[in-house]
Amino acid sequence: MYKVSISGEEVGYIKDKENLEKKVKQDIISNTGKNVDFIDIQTTPEYELKLADRTLKTNEEKISNILQENTKVTYKYYEVALNDKVTELVDTVEDAEQLVNQIKEENENQGLNLSIVEKYTTNLEEVKTTNIQIAKTTIQEKVETQLKEEKEQEEYEEWYNSLPTINGIKLAVTPISGIITSRYGVNSRIRVSTHTGLDIAATTGTPIKVVADGTVTFAKYNGSYGNLVKIDHGEGVETWYGHTSKMYVTVGQKVKAGDIIAAVGSTGNSTGPHLHLEIRINGEHVNPQDYLYN
Repeated sequence: MYKVSISGEEVGYIKDKENLEKKVKQDIISNTGKNVDFIDIQTTPEYELKLADRTLKTNEEKISNILQENTKVTYKYYEVALNDKVTELVDTVEDAEQLVNQIKEENENQGLNLSIVEKYTTNLEEVKTTNIQIAKTTIQEKVETQLKEEKEQEEYEEWYNSLPTINGIKLAVTPISGIITSRYGVNSRIRVSTHTGLDIAATTGTPIKVVADGTVTFAKYNGSYGNLVKIDHGEGVETWYGHTSKMYVTVGQKVKAGDIIAAVGSTGNSTGPHLHLEIRINGEHVNPQDYLYN
């Protein structure tokens, strides 16, 4: 029989020290899960062979519990990451590799950045692994989201690159939808000079959108233009919006492409509700149809 001491203090008696240490490890593994990688019994028991009375009871369970309380367990698991962002945790490297290969194969790779990282921890709470089918479903959903976002980004870039440009300023929006009733450069009995803009007919109150980001530099009644809004877009580019029934912006206000700045009207020198649109570059008017409504 062996007397067992820990840190010089007697804790009990056992019959077989090898069986005790084996029991400790088995109990730890059964109580802490399948991800156990290494067990370090940090308290070393001292064994002393003793001739003892056969009626003396052994207490392996008590000693085992003491040793377990002083044991450090290291767990191993695997992270599967998409674009370096952890998406799922699995138990084995085989599971991780199978998962990555299946995802790539089913998505014909698509340039997917899937990686596997071996992880170690002494905190069992961090080992939140899932089975391969659940992990596959989760990652596939994230892959589909990524591919959708990439497609949307490609479509946006294609659209953005196709936009008309003046001095680097992208004209992203047409102000209104309507019928062109008077084109740039035409003469008319109601004008003293050729037409400096483009007239687009629409019903009174139709919202007018600004064509690009910019700053409001003018927003008031201005003779033959009626209610006139001017927007400075930078790089010498201006747009003018005339004959409006209402103006929703003020001088100094910052606007974004697509913001509603006014409403169609027939103020000033006008024969019916429409938008008079001008584009000016360094103060000189140009044909709006070189950029919009073409």
